[in-house]
Amino acid sequence: MAAIPLLTPHKMGKFSLSHRIVLPPLTRNRSFNNVPQPHAAVYYSQRATDGGLLIAEATGVSDTAQGTPGIWTKEQVEAWKPIVDAVHEKGGIFFCQIWHVGRVSTYDYQPNGQAPISCTDKGVTPGLDGVDWSPPRRLKIEEFPKIIDDFRLAARNAIEAEIGSDKVGMRLSPFANYMETDDSNPEALGLYMAESLNTYGLLYLHVIEPRMVRIGDRLESPYSLRPLRNAFKGTFIAAGGYRRDEGNKAVDENYADLIAYGRLFLANPDLPKRFELDAPLNKYNRSTFYIPDPVVGYTDYPFLEQVPS
Repeated sequence: MAAIPLLTPHKMGKFSLSHRIVLPPLTRNRSFNNVPQPHAAVYYSQRATDGGLLIAEATGVSDTAQGTPGIWTKEQVEAWKPIVDAVHEKGGIFFCQIWHVGRVSTYDYQPNGQAPISCTDKGVTPGLDGVDWSPPRRLKIEEFPKIIDDFRLAARNAIEAEIGSDKVGMRLSPFANYMETDDSNPEALGLYMAESLNTYGLLYLHVIEPRMVRIGDRLESPYSLRPLRNAFKGTFIAAGGYRRDEGNKAVDENYADLIAYGRLFLANPDLPKRFELDAPLNKYNRSTFYIPDPVVGYTDYPFLEQVPS
């Protein structure tokens, strides 16, 4: 039998991946007070494979970043460590996506270390799955140094918790238009970013397909990731509603090195095994994506051997 492209090995810097199926960052809302919980160790270890790449959910760099969980306090760092250990016990490679919502932050930073001021009295705009966000706005020049420092601290903390590396990756969505953050020339923006990031020797560039301009939807698009893939010199990860056959084709045609599967990996903790066997997939339950339950829609999706024959 010919090798399944998604199940071929890949070298990413010093990391040897055994397959090309990636768990991307998926916001799960299962943390309390921005502190990761023990049930996260179950969730991530369920999806860990020897030599498989997992990227943790969007993790806030500060209390104004709107990430859950966070990684700006010592308590958060210590809470991440057993989760990391659970993934490493399975041989998994685990990274953390540190983030800040930027111009849709619900806070204005203040100079001289003053407490941030809430922006919610300025009105709200519909956000993810009915959650309201403050209206998008331009970041102020004086806000940048504090946000940069927040990212520095979060990166150091991620390395301490062993969900980081001295070499990092970046996730881009230049074609997306949700939350009023679309760009006037996404092709030029994406290509500029891909070329510019080569300067920094990133481990990977993770880019969302142009067809995913709306969250959860696959739409026709005149754009392609091919120019970005050709421009970036490191490992290129594509994401955006891929099926098994589409992922195999993308790898086979050198459109991407790795393929990130979000909803399918959520609903199928043994997704690489199912792809190997071309086995049926569990269906995901969208209504449980963002509920706080530590089990339902989180760690209760069955493995292949648990499915009645």
